Parts: sequence; C-alpha cells; structure tokens
Amino acid sequence: MIPVLDLAADDRVLAAQLGAAFRDIGFVSIVNHGVPAPTVRALYEAANAFFDLPGNVKRRVARPRPDQNRGYIAYGEETLARLGGQQTPPDYKEIFSIGPFDLPDDAYYTSPAAYPSFAPNLWPAEPPELQPAMRAYWQAITVLARRVLGLCALALDLPADHFAAMTDRQISMLRLICYPPYERAPEAGQLRAGVHTDLNMLTFVHANSDTGGLEVRARDGSWVAPAAAGDAFVVNVGDILMRWTNDHWVSTPHRVANPPTGWGERRISIPFFFQANYDTVVQCLRPDETPKYPPVSVGAYRAERFARTAS
Repeated sequence: MIPVLDLAADDRVLAAQLGAAFRDIGFVSIVNHGVPAPTVRALYEAANAFFDLPGNVKRRVARPRPDQNRGYIAYGEETLARLGGQQTPPDYKEIFSIGPFDLPDDAYYTSPAAYPSFAPNLWPAEPPELQPAMRAYWQAITVLARRVLGLCALALDLPADHFAAMTDRQISMLRLICYPPYERAPEAGQLRAGVHTDLNMLTFVHANSDTGGLEVRARDGSWVAPAAAGDAFVVNVGDILMRWTNDHWVSTPHRVANPPTGWGERRISIPFFFQANYDTVVQCLRPDETPKYPPVSVGAYRAERFARTAS
C-alpha cells in the first residue's frame, strides 16, 4: 500500500511518516496539500482544450530538439523505458511541457552551462488560457514542493532549510500528459508509459483518472496502484534524491498501465518534476558512510539520462 500523509498534521510527525515511506517504497499520497482546487481545475480545462486541437496546430510548438523538454511531444516520440536501458515500443501518450519562466537576464541563466535547463518555453497561441493556467499551477505546486522538501530534510535529521540554497534556481519541469483511448490493441510490450524511475528530486503527480494509471513496483515485484485521482497528489523520490541519501530512500520503478480493453476515455496526468539547481553537486549526505555513487552535478546527470528517452 502507498501511505497517505495529511499535511495538516505536525511537521515532525509528517517527517517520520515520510521517511518511513520513502525508505520502504519511495511513494506517498498527500492530502490537505494547499494547492487550490480552482487552480487545478483550470489547468485540466486548458489541457483538454490544447489536446483537442488538430495535430498540425499542436506541432506549431513542437519540441525543438530531443535534449529540450519544452513544447509539444507527439505520440511515438518518447520511450521512458529507455531510461532504464530497456527497448520497448513508444509510450502511448502525447505531452506539453514547460520549464522555469520569467528568468533574470544574467549569465547563470544564459551561459552555455545553463543549457538546456533554461531553454525557452514554447507557448501556443491557443488555447489562450493555457499559459496563465500553467503559470498559476507552477507557482502553487512549487510552494507545496518546498514544504515537502523541508519535511524531507527533517526526516534526514537535517535542518528544514537544508536544501533551500540548492533549489533556489531550480530547473524543474511541468508536464501535461494526455493518454488517449487506444484506437487498436497496443503493441507487444507497449504501455501508456514504460517502466522507469524519475531523474529529479521529487515528483508531484495529479491525475483525473485512476483507470489505466500509475502503478508502482513493490519490493516483492508486484505492482501497486496508488489512488491518484481526486484531490490527492502522489509524491515520489527521484534518482537525485536517492543518490543524496546513499540509497536509504528508493527511487522506485513505476509505469502507467494500459486501460481495460474497450476503455474509451482520455486520461490527463499533470506531473511536476521538482529538481535542484543545475550546478548543485549531489553526493552522499552522510559523512560516516561509504558513498555508493561518485559526486555528479544535477545538470550533467539530467543531460545524460534524459537523452535516452527521445525516439
């Protein structure tokens, strides 16, 4: 089972619960998270309007390069199983993605080292509601991410603000993912999203349906489906945070399953991939332990892993 955390509880209680869950399975569901329901609802409405557009219109904001997680990514252009070195048919989905916006005009954001972390966003002309809806959601989910990151620090016996200076110029990513109904049977080995782990620190997922949804691989190899629809967010450990904790917390393989045969409804998922500053060096947080991984910058790790996913 995926534990459910109520963020209305005391931070020390929550930190202990979070740490236990992240050691065991790497996932939690959270409620009373403070993200306004109208903000979430407005983004779903804008996302549906965008994905309703004809393909040639959506491709006006197509991803410019495989190493940029920006703009529209059509069906057949991403295979997440490649993150783990596996080869499968492409994921059955389409995507619209943004990164940080309203950035200062200084070298940290514009130098060669900043690429592709701060590549420009590609905002479509229609629907006009999409850009303001994504901006509002980004701001609200970032507040939640910082709250949970503080709980992570407490769970690791660190000051609550331990990660603050490492995430003040975050290179996070917000995605709208449309999983359309299957028009024919999926190919052998094809999923809505193949088995993978996330590259970032923490992922926050909201979804409008649990049918053909997220599944998490438990320690015994079985697949567990957390409740992701409704008001709850599903939050999981990414590879960067696992490396920081020297594998005490687990970045658990997960997938997005196919819906039952004959299921004819679209599923929308909104993952926010919270990531540290690109020049942050990740190394074992525990000086009394032998590190399992060499130090690596967030930017270098992201570039090497993400490049594998493009078809």
